[in-house]
Amino acid sequence: MHKIVPTILLCLLALTAFAQEKQSPENPFSTTNKRSYERTKGILLRSAEKMPEENYSFKPVDTVRSFGQIIGHVADAQYLFCSTASGEKNPGLNIEKTKTAKADLVAALKDGFAYCDKVYDSMTDAASSQMVNFFGNNASKFAVLQLNVGHNMEHYGNLVTYMRIKGVVPPTSEQQGAMPASKPDTPKK
Repeated sequence: MHKIVPTILLCLLALTAFAQEKQSPENPFSTTNKRSYERTKGILLRSAEKMPEENYSFKPVDTVRSFGQIIGHVADAQYLFCSTASGEKNPGLNIEKTKTAKADLVAALKDGFAYCDKVYDSMTDAASSQMVNFFGNNASKFAVLQLNVGHNMEHYGNLVTYMRIKGVVPPTSEQQGAMPASKPDTPKK
């Protein structure tokens, strides 16, 4: 019993130190917002890379964007949201309308995220409370960056559907390091 208590205390101290290392006490809101963005960035990039090039022109019906157009739209959106939060002019690259090849779209998506990385990396809680004009409305920089995260996830949902239709496992459904899924019970003879 005497050895268990120090071990538990040591584990709790290590966990606390780890949590403090991950969470900036000076900027808890911006840090959390950045983590959410990093997650969406990762799954969107993996989606873009996983989908075979021949499926980039796929659209389930004629009235929606193709897989590639969604990737281009998300790349364009990174510039829109992050230029607004940084106070810079949106470069308006129109990627969705000008690029169709997988390599070009993946590169454009990476560039869009690299642009946003600088904004999320430099954002503080104090700066994120500043108001900016976003589509004719006043919004905090925090809200603009959080809307970017939501927008990313909205379009990841679209991509998941397209990937599933084409037999591609979406990144959030991959079983990295997990136990294999159990097989359904087979009927007994």
